[in-house]
Amino acid sequence: MSLPIYQHPTMTVLVDDSVSFLHSLRFQLGNALPSITFSDASAALAWLREQSRDGSDLESFLSPCVDTYTHEPQPFSVALHVGQLCQIARRARRFMTPSTLVVDYSMPQMNGIEFCEAVRDLPCKKILLTGVADEKVAIAAFNRGLIDRFIRKSDPDALDRLESDLIALQRDYFVAQSRVVQGLLALHEYRFVGDPAIAALVDQVARSYQIVEHYLYKSPSGFLMFDAEGRPHLLVIETEQGMRAHYEMAQDSGAPPALLEALRERRVIPNFSGGDGDGMYSDAFDDGWYNHTAPAQECRGRERYYWAMFDLNPALLDGPVAPFSAFLRRHQAS
Repeated sequence: MSLPIYQHPTMTVLVDDSVSFLHSLRFQLGNALPSITFSDASAALAWLREQSRDGSDLESFLSPCVDTYTHEPQPFSVALHVGQLCQIARRARRFMTPSTLVVDYSMPQMNGIEFCEAVRDLPCKKILLTGVADEKVAIAAFNRGLIDRFIRKSDPDALDRLESDLIALQRDYFVAQSRVVQGLLALHEYRFVGDPAIAALVDQVARSYQIVEHYLYKSPSGFLMFDAEGRPHLLVIETEQGMRAHYEMAQDSGAPPALLEALRERRVIPNFSGGDGDGMYSDAFDDGWYNHTAPAQECRGRERYYWAMFDLNPALLDGPVAPFSAFLRRHQAS
């Protein structure tokens, strides 16, 4: 199981020349899978092209590493600005990102294969709806990499399959978006992103807290998460190395003995992100350090991890986040 370094609700694009079928399908998918419909293939193509210019591009968070002394870019070396990833949550139009496309094969302007060919360069995942006679064509398109799935409209479980495929492909969309930086993360303290045990943990936490979007977080390391109402949470993930660093920094800063003991015994996870900005202990937390810790829980994967979930004060974030629930209300009214 792969874990995307960021993920948020997105838009499914439905393309079919039958308006009644589109209305029915959009209704059946409901709020869990927001969608936009097009009965005109040309209009759908134009909309997809326009949206692709507003999408989140992880390459914008990369820059050449600069030598400290010469201030010159270092060849073959790049830096990932993890701290800027959370700025994606400030983008009001992020929920309009077209991550999945569902297109009918039999359309008058162009068939579904031709449509998918026209958007082959776009990162959205593609599902082709076919008739019984179109299955060989769909298999050929799948083998060419033009589509990611195909579903026969006449199948009795077609809607169930479509829903499950859309959920899986929307995740795959963000996994593919994250792939460009996975190698960089593996070299640094974020290597936990590539551990299937952490992917399972994030899914578990998301279900428990009804999380709809998450973003890799810098200090402390983990994920900034939001539920549908825009309430922020922070999943802090620490390794043994990270916990040792917290203990040593707290010890050097003259932390209270009770905190040092709790850190040494791995009983608490610290979240000192309101201090000097690096997530470590400072004397600013002397009087209320216990308000910035939570009971540590273990996750065993490729190594031992310690984690805790913190509710965050929205006022401590860089700015307001437009919640998914507000987007849904506007989208339903449109």
